[in-house]
Amino acid sequence: MKKILVVVDMQNDFVDGSLGSKEAEEIVPAVVRKIGEPWDGIIVTLDTHGPDYLSSKEGEKLPVEHCIKGTSGWELNEEVAKALEGKDAIFVEKPTFGSMEVVNAALRIIGESPSVEPAGTVAEVTLIGLCTDICVVSNALLLKAAGWNNMDIAVDSECCAGTSPERHAAALDTMASCQINIVN
Repeated sequence: MKKILVVVDMQNDFVDGSLGSKEAEEIVPAVVRKIGEPWDGIIVTLDTHGPDYLSSKEGEKLPVEHCIKGTSGWELNEEVAKALEGKDAIFVEKPTFGSMEVVNAALRIIGESPSVEPAGTVAEVTLIGLCTDICVVSNALLLKAAGWNNMDIAVDSECCAGTSPERHAAALDTMASCQINIVN
């Protein structure tokens, strides 16, 4: 069975930048430790917007420029980037909350086709990162929906932070309701 880690949006703007928080800063050491565990594959998502972000549908509802490609806010947190050095990670730039590219990358790591349901559990996929109530939950639910009953999907709550502590807890409850394992 393959063990896959999905590191969601651990970018400067979400940690200590335009949308950062104390809670996001506090999870960085736990995220670094988790990256250091043995994994068969690591997928790293990067929230990616252009200079026209504020005129997008998302920008209309969240009018805070963030993760503009090429800016320091778009880059990974320095400690997280250092932890990923030398790892064979797949990077996925995503223009919105969830991405089917995350699902496809996980399927490539386990060597399965998205159109064929394999027999037995083929992978354990653990998600960590930011924000629990937006991008983590979106990607976890996409993986759950695409993973048949052959992927164990988990979220490590100590390695996640939400847009608020209350929304973090609510997202964890939602994922648990959808049979996503919540650990720690």
